[in-house]
Amino acid sequence: MDNRNKTSVTQFILLGFQNEKKVEIFLFCLFLLMYLTSLVGNTVIIILVRCDYRLHSPMYFFVANLSFLEVTITSTVVPKMLANTFSLSRAISFVGCLTQSFFYFLLGSTEFFMLAVMSFDRYAAICHPLRYAVIMSRQMCTLLLLGSYLGAFLSILAPSILTAPLPFCGPNVVNHFFCDSAPMLRLVCADTRVAELADFISSALLLLGSLLLTGASYTCIIITVLRIPSAQGRQKAFSTCVSHITVVTLYYGSSIFIYVRPRKGSVMDVNKFATVLNTIVTPTLNPFIYSLRNEKVKDALRDACSKCAGALSAFRSQQ
Repeated sequence: MDNRNKTSVTQFILLGFQNEKKVEIFLFCLFLLMYLTSLVGNTVIIILVRCDYRLHSPMYFFVANLSFLEVTITSTVVPKMLANTFSLSRAISFVGCLTQSFFYFLLGSTEFFMLAVMSFDRYAAICHPLRYAVIMSRQMCTLLLLGSYLGAFLSILAPSILTAPLPFCGPNVVNHFFCDSAPMLRLVCADTRVAELADFISSALLLLGSLLLTGASYTCIIITVLRIPSAQGRQKAFSTCVSHITVVTLYYGSSIFIYVRPRKGSVMDVNKFATVLNTIVTPTLNPFIYSLRNEKVKDALRDACSKCAGALSAFRSQQ
């Protein structure tokens, strides 16, 4: 066994997508456009929920916090990925790599807890409408939000503790566009079976556990909705869940494919594009998913645009 100190590796090289320069420039333009769209769209959602009284409800409270997570997750990964497109070295420091990995998994894990909490919110609204205000009080919403962050931290604690002291002796080339756990563990010059097992168990418990809670909530919702006598009532009840179901499908599908399976074979290229779905595509689509199908959000957005246009006209008239 090579016993060289792990500090012999002071930086890592992120390979990215390894395409021809023309393809990389195209991907750079595409990902930059999507990243900016995600930042603007999710920030608008946060501001609307904060400023418009019609959106002061538990459902939109969690939507705004989900948008915040989208902004932070994409900002953890995408800027460095874009910068590496025109970088000759594509290097990231040892500490920077571990920091990026920690925050990516912390925020990503929080997002899955948040999706489960949002499904519980829909369950309370549809299955217990008369008690909804009591169940989803401001205190309860705050506790659920804090619990999501705490649960995420605890879920990544064991893998982080087991991975951090492992020796990285070289090579230092990460076959990904960010410091993901699987390609990082392949660079360790020691036995990684315990760390990989902890990583797999943590991912399985997080993803499948939160998915089970989400599934249980929607099972109760479906049973309740089917008991509604009018078709219009059933459609109205289901319409409040469509946006959340869409996001859940996108996130869980790609994440289970990437993380909840044994490490075997080399499927890094497939993992890269599946990660793009989570870190770029879905955060870009979320503002549209939650706004285009939601009349309250559309009304709040129209009113905000009208106020901005009025303020701009008043400013110009004073010039």
